[in-house]
Amino acid sequence: MTEKLRAVEARLRDSETRLKDSETRLKDSENQIRELKNKERTKVIFSAATGGGDRIIGPFNTDTTLIYRTVITNIGNAYSPYTGIFTAPVAGVYYFTIFYHANGHRPGMLLLYKNNQVMVMTDDHQCGYDTADNGGNAAFLQLQPGDQVYVLMRANTHVYGSDVHTTFSGSLVTQM
Repeated sequence: MTEKLRAVEARLRDSETRLKDSETRLKDSENQIRELKNKERTKVIFSAATGGGDRIIGPFNTDTTLIYRTVITNIGNAYSPYTGIFTAPVAGVYYFTIFYHANGHRPGMLLLYKNNQVMVMTDDHQCGYDTADNGGNAAFLQLQPGDQVYVLMRANTHVYGSDVHTTFSGSLVTQM
């Protein structure tokens, strides 16, 4: 009888160990599912145009942050149409584009900044024989929460402002 009791106790301990292992694996799986759901919920996509009607923006005496007032899309509300600045809500890789239209008789130059560092630029030099120019550029940027991305227009340059010509867009490609 004592021998049977010991065998039953050993099987019970073994069952308890397996149960604890199963509970641990279940909790790990639940955490992974929760993490995947949170990543799926984080959507960041924006696109904006300079807006304000058809007009020339610039030239200004100093470098100027362009403010894109006409918001086309702002999923996640990470872009501010009041400051022209995109602020990363989560760590990840983001894709940004800048495009502009300008009068060819004056220079045009836009720079895409991450925090205080130039990432890419697009420009056109003044000439006397063309009437309009278009330019653009794009970049994948790895950002941390709070990093800021914005477009700077160089001093003494200009762009054509409207609801459709000069744009700034970005989206979260993958969360890190």
